[in-house]
Amino acid sequence: MQAPARLCGAIAAVTTLIAAISLESWNQAKAAIPQPSRTVSSFNLATQLDPFDVAQVDSRFCQYHLESAIASVIESPGFDTAHWGVLIESASDSTVLYQYNAEHSLIPASNIKLLTSAAAIQIVSDRAPETLPSFSGWLTEVNRHSDNGQADALLRSIGGQSAARNALSALGVQSDGYTQVDGSGLSRNNRARPSTLVDILQAMDTYDESGLFYNSLAIAGVNGTLRNRFRDTPVQGKLYGKTGTLRGVRALSGYLANTDYGTLTFSIVVNQNGQSGRVLTQTIDYIALLAAQVERCN
Repeated sequence: MQAPARLCGAIAAVTTLIAAISLESWNQAKAAIPQPSRTVSSFNLATQLDPFDVAQVDSRFCQYHLESAIASVIESPGFDTAHWGVLIESASDSTVLYQYNAEHSLIPASNIKLLTSAAAIQIVSDRAPETLPSFSGWLTEVNRHSDNGQADALLRSIGGQSAARNALSALGVQSDGYTQVDGSGLSRNNRARPSTLVDILQAMDTYDESGLFYNSLAIAGVNGTLRNRFRDTPVQGKLYGKTGTLRGVRALSGYLANTDYGTLTFSIVVNQNGQSGRVLTQTIDYIALLAAQVERCN
């Protein structure tokens, strides 16, 4: 794939210098959970989540209810063959609000682009910081619009997987938490733990003074791969994230504004062969909606 014309200058400069189905309303979030049956295509979330239906909890949704609310979704019979990994933390102090199989290694699909872009920002910041402003367009194509060709080209331009691994290690990301075989996430041989994806988000929140990483992400209900998700919900405009999509794979990782906890960093990844992609996406979105409503309760 050829780079868009507006990116050609940035790509050339960086390469040379480095040298080496949507939710239409809040109430539709209720439709994301399988009924207790052997099929995976019938859904009635409202009957499964009472009394923790977020659509009916406007001001008090205590953190200690979050575990049971999410468990009632991901542990339902329709997901009995699914592999879920979820981690939700406070960005300010890494307080864990919820975790489920956060150390399991899963196919992350395009969430692997978070590794590619974080490593690229680290390398460019070290070697050619003056090029960072022109670098933003490339990152936006990779993360917000999930351009696979640009992501693979970006990984090649920084020196490949080995260079990316070294850059991520410098950010404190442990190399045993992921396996990266491309820049885009198209390969099903990529693996990542939700905890590793959150580590990357936390590291970039701390060290990326340029803001390039955060601003390259899609915004819920506004643009990029999230433009048609979370519309008319409390999450619209308040979630900056990276989607991931392959057959039987859905992922969403990013930053979510929460009134009580401030910014949350989170990663939700599910692998389930044979399951509807729409079902997986809507269930992920419902979990994010739950996290957005959590409040501290004494």
